[in-house]
Amino acid sequence: MTDILNDADFDRFRKVIYKECGITFSGTNRPILDSRIKEILREKKIATVDEYYNLILSDREEMKRMLDSITTNLTRFFRNQPHFDAFINYVIPHVLEEKKKTGDRTVRVWSAGCSTGEEPYTIAMILKKILPPGYSFSVTASDISLKSLMVGQSGFYADNKIDGVPADYLSAFFTKVNGGYQISKEIMEHVKFDYHNLQHESGMKNLDVVFCRNVMIYFDEAAQLVVLNNFWNAMAQHSYLFIGHSESLFGMKTKFEFLKTDWACLYQKNS
Repeated sequence: MTDILNDADFDRFRKVIYKECGITFSGTNRPILDSRIKEILREKKIATVDEYYNLILSDREEMKRMLDSITTNLTRFFRNQPHFDAFINYVIPHVLEEKKKTGDRTVRVWSAGCSTGEEPYTIAMILKKILPPGYSFSVTASDISLKSLMVGQSGFYADNKIDGVPADYLSAFFTKVNGGYQISKEIMEHVKFDYHNLQHESGMKNLDVVFCRNVMIYFDEAAQLVVLNNFWNAMAQHSYLFIGHSESLFGMKTKFEFLKTDWACLYQKNS
């Protein structure tokens, strides 16, 4: 099959995507970008690559739609259970200890790169289940995929999407409806979905936990450092960062400290 992007086209799309959101396309994943652009041109009935490139430069909404189309949205409920075991058994107990010192009664979590919402809803269900009386929580769920955010906001998941949800969570926080399951209102009201580009400051402060799993693998080190610094600025003085099990901050100049628990490895901010 003939590539729609020649070398010059690939280079300019690669550069504008990196500038906009930090995602890196190399020769290895060039076919992915080529196929996505080809699909967009077909759907929009745009004749040339030049025409589409000029369109994304002049139309911010079209730029967002293009970035949406190139992202990968693979996720599921309770993905990588050891992370959630560490969240339940180590992170939240330590967060609550800090909150006792300050009198703060709200646990704040950010699910960055939340895709279609399974991760933030998992976090919210866990917090609803384990937080002691008198404590509240909020979960901010962000992504650059508008389509994914709309799925998350709906709170509806087809039958095959709830594989891995423990039976007690399924009965407590989901309602069976035609074709799938609906997240309960008591969970949805704690999760706020928002469009956000991780290369920009979020405006959030005093976050106790940040989940950003399997997102930074698409960034080069310079873009990763921007993201990590933005996280640092948004997090509370004593807080925790989860990244993907195949990701590492080893060798990078960050302020985060490596933390090994009995359940999983993560990172912490202590300042």
